[in-house]
Amino acid sequence: MSDSAVAKSGVSRWFRRGPWEAVTMTLIGGGIIMLVQPLSMDLYSYSFVTILAGTVGYVIVSHFPE
Repeated sequence: MSDSAVAKSGVSRWFRRGPWEAVTMTLIGGGIIMLVQPLSMDLYSYSFVTILAGTVGYVIVSHFPE
């Protein structure tokens, strides 16, 4: 499949690096906030999973085209 066919199908619009990097960095930041907040044990419990998901997502997104 050529580049023009991929661009026409809209796939490249969904798999751009910039917006997904922002989402994964927000997820990592949210996990850090969950980790340091003193109010909810449930948020603290899920903080590591949230940070891990954001980190794995960032590694995957870093391979997307610009």
